[in-house]
Amino acid sequence: MKFPKILLLIVSVLLISCNEKKTNSFEPLHPKEFAEKIKTTENPQILDVRTPDEFESDHIDNAKNINWNSDDFAAKAESFDKSKPVFVYCLSGGRSKKAATKLQELGFSTVYELEGGFLNWNEEGFGKPSTGQVGMTMNDFNDLLNTDKKVLIDFYAEWCGPCKQMEPYLLKMQKEMSDKVVIIRIDVDKNKTLATQMKIDQLPTVVLYNNKAVQWKNTGFISEKDLKKQLQ
Repeated sequence: MKFPKILLLIVSVLLISCNEKKTNSFEPLHPKEFAEKIKTTENPQILDVRTPDEFESDHIDNAKNINWNSDDFAAKAESFDKSKPVFVYCLSGGRSKKAATKLQELGFSTVYELEGGFLNWNEEGFGKPSTGQVGMTMNDFNDLLNTDKKVLIDFYAEWCGPCKQMEPYLLKMQKEMSDKVVIIRIDVDKNKTLATQMKIDQLPTVVLYNNKAVQWKNTGFISEKDLKKQLQ
């Protein structure tokens, strides 16, 4: 008689565990699914968690901006209706995943997160039509590669935490390794057209060129030691 009771207890624990996992999860959606969900939701709550400057430059229609990196994110998020779906996005997906998790912790019942962020949204054709070139052109970029040295391009943004961590040693390497490699940092917010054309959807992204051909590429944080190994 003891065995069935123990078995029942185990099953109950497993069911509770599964339900907790389901409650604490959010649903990532590709741009097409994200757009369709917004379209079929009455008065959709769309949350842009980028910086105010990023939001002002361009955003999804009817979105509201609460900077994920601000101290009062949770407090401001309380202005949304927790019983209704909320659609959250950032530039490339890093901040929105953290924000979506936080929203679940705050008690939001349904949270949809845009996979790949606003960059992916635009790349899939859901953004507003381009009003013209923003920043350097592809020809300008190709001119940067006209050298006998190796060229390391660092795609970054001012709001990007890992980018800020890498900045000091990249600037140091610009001087120390100038005889071997040309290191160029490109702000994606100021060069949106180029970033879109080159499909830069994660930050930081560093690309090493040799004779104008891509020799190596890395997305996400990389230490000074590991980066220098690629430049030897």
